[in-house]
Amino acid sequence: MDDYTALSIVLPCYNESGNLPNIYAVLNKILQAQSGIEVLLVNNGSTDNSAMVFAELQKTHTLPIRVVSVEKNLGYGHGILTGVRAAQGKFIAWSHADMQTDPRDILAAYEKLIQSADPERTVVKGKRKNRPLLDEFFTSGMAWLSSAALGQRLYDINAQPKLFPRSFFTVLDDAPTDFSLDLFFLYEAKKRGYTLLEHEVVFGKREHGEAKGGGTMKGKLKLIKRTLGYIFELRRKLKTSHGNRRTSY
Repeated sequence: MDDYTALSIVLPCYNESGNLPNIYAVLNKILQAQSGIEVLLVNNGSTDNSAMVFAELQKTHTLPIRVVSVEKNLGYGHGILTGVRAAQGKFIAWSHADMQTDPRDILAAYEKLIQSADPERTVVKGKRKNRPLLDEFFTSGMAWLSSAALGQRLYDINAQPKLFPRSFFTVLDDAPTDFSLDLFFLYEAKKRGYTLLEHEVVFGKREHGEAKGGGTMKGKLKLIKRTLGYIFELRRKLKTSHGNRRTSY
């Protein structure tokens, strides 16, 4: 890899040992075809045999794939933020390690970002297509509620990938460490006047392991509950902030 790192790709991996060989195979193709990219795989406190699988795969791969280890799982967002803090790229992306969003979509989204009018003031998010009707219903409902509560138009909040300039990282200092990270990311980008671009992705089926977010009905309900709690927590903070500003006049 060139000394200059243009793009860092962060993939949090929690109990993804069955997926790891596929992930490495796809990432190898990406890294062989394009320089200036590093990949950070975050072993996010896995309790399966991920550590052993990582060790074996790292022995046979010489391309710029780094493993960042988190001793205890403190949430999806914590894993991503740990990887982002270790990233060296001018631009940074994160996505899921379940392969439902093809890592090659990250490169296409990256091209869209750097070809934008002002890459340093632009973020890119995925937009899932060809999804089951029930999933679209949940996504639309949460998007409507989030937009109404926070006063920013938001849609397909949990779609991957997410890409942003390194300068945006300071915004993430107070970010939540669970699945609400995606909502926080989009809300802050919109609030701060960043251009928000979307890149369509085909959302595939998980081949190995279990979904960690909204893949099952139980997972969807847990994700909705967590997200609703964060929406109203953030809304309360906004109201308090606005009230303090009025008081200071």
